[in-house]
Amino acid sequence: MRLDKLIAQMQIGTRSQVKDYIRNGKFTVNDQVIKKPEYKVNELEDRVCFMGQALCFQKFAYYMLHKPSGVVTATKDSRDKTVMDFMQDAAGKDLFPVGRLDKDTEGLLLITNDGALSHRLLSPKKHVEKTYYAECEGTLTAEDISKLEQGVDIGDEKPTLPAQVRIIKQSDTSYSLELSITEGRFHQVKRMIGAVGGKVTYLKRISFGGLLLDESLDKGAWRALRQEEIAFLTEQNKNNKEG
Repeated sequence: MRLDKLIAQMQIGTRSQVKDYIRNGKFTVNDQVIKKPEYKVNELEDRVCFMGQALCFQKFAYYMLHKPSGVVTATKDSRDKTVMDFMQDAAGKDLFPVGRLDKDTEGLLLITNDGALSHRLLSPKKHVEKTYYAECEGTLTAEDISKLEQGVDIGDEKPTLPAQVRIIKQSDTSYSLELSITEGRFHQVKRMIGAVGGKVTYLKRISFGGLLLDESLDKGAWRALRQEEIAFLTEQNKNNKEG
C-alpha cells in the first residue's frame, strides 16, 4: 500500500496534509526516513513511525458529520449533492453513511467503514435510540403526548414503539420538542407528529446510539470520533438486547 494512503487511513490528517508531512521527513519506515508519498509499505509487517512514535494500523474509521438540509444520504447520486461529498478528505477506505436522514433533515450522521457496527446500529431487533429536535405547526395536548409515548398508529401494520417526549416550547399555533424513538421507519418522526395533528417544519437529529451531535460542528462539517466515543458506541450497542 502507498505510504500516504496508509497514513491517511490512520486519521493523522487529510491526504494533502499527510503528503506534506511525508515530504517534510516526518515519517520513517523501518527506521529509514521516507519522503516519497508513493513509497510502498506492508501495513502488517513494516514499522511506520510519525516523529518517532510507532503507528498502529487501524482497520476502521469513524466520523461524525453535521448533515445540512438539501443533501441526500447516499454514497452517490446522479442529481443531488450527497453527504459523502463533504467527506472527500476523510481518511479511510469505502466509507459510507450509517442509515439515512431525509434530504430536508439536519443533524448527526455517522460515517464509517465498519459494516458490523452499522448492522448492529440499524438492526430493527436492537432498538437503538435516536433523538430528534422538531419544530412543528399545530398544538400538542397531554393526550397527544400520551399517544406518542405509548405508541401511535402511523398507517403501518403495527403502531410505533413507545417514544420519549420532552416539550421545549409551546404556543397556540406551534411547538417544539425532543422525540426519542427506537425504530427507523420511513419518515417516522414526521408521520408520528402528523398522527397527532401536527406538521413538522424543521427536523434535526441530535443523538444516535448514545452518541451526541457535537454542536461546535458547523453544518457540513465533520470530525473523527474520539477513542472514548468509538468505545462507547461499539460497546453499548454490542450489548443492546434484542427483542
